[in-house]
Amino acid sequence: MQLVRKISLSSSLLLTLMLIATMWVGVTAASAAPNKFGRLPAAHEMSISKRSNANVDLVGRTLHSGGLAPTVHVLNSLPPTTIIQFPLFPSGIKQAFPQATGLVTIVRGDRNNAFSDTITVDVQNMPPNITFTIFYIEFANKPFGNVEYVADLTTRGDGSGETIFQNIAFVAFAMDARNPGTSQDGQEGTTSGINLEHMGMWFSQLLDAEKVLNDDTLKGTIFDGGNPPLHAGPQAMTDGQTAPVF
Repeated sequence: MQLVRKISLSSSLLLTLMLIATMWVGVTAASAAPNKFGRLPAAHEMSISKRSNANVDLVGRTLHSGGLAPTVHVLNSLPPTTIIQFPLFPSGIKQAFPQATGLVTIVRGDRNNAFSDTITVDVQNMPPNITFTIFYIEFANKPFGNVEYVADLTTRGDGSGETIFQNIAFVAFAMDARNPGTSQDGQEGTTSGINLEHMGMWFSQLLDAEKVLNDDTLKGTIFDGGNPPLHAGPQAMTDGQTAPVF
């Protein structure tokens, strides 16, 4: 019995030593060979993350000089992509839905060869099952100025919702061809017409706003072909900033 036990212990010890040796060889080989799944070595990843992105640098300088609102965040990205984010705040729904939030993400490709930007609007704690219209606007709050309709967003039963659309955001503008005029953009310099550098959301239907806000005296806004005709409900969300957000 003692002999069998000694042989068993010796075999276990030998097996353990062989396992450790195999693991050591595997780790050494993995560190020396390229990953078959295509993951870049850590040093290469670090060099990419630190690669200069002239477009991001330009937007960052515009932000730090006050050319963009302090609520804007410029995300790190590989050139030639530029990504910014900014929040939306409750305006017309603030009293009834004070916890409502919105996040806008704009992704732009090569600024010299991009036909459109990709915009994502994500909202939470909004009035449930309601359609809102999204506009680029000259001013974040009344009197709003020039506006451009860009998308719809319909919330779910829990008040969340999102929409993704593509158009020109960074250089959006409105113009009356009878009196074109020019504007100064912090990133592009002199641009045509009036820059639209803010975002707002409106109730698509005045009747929805009256019901949600429990106020049948609302007059609506002449922003959309809602109900009654040419009148949407009041503004629901806005970026709320004086300086541009894009």
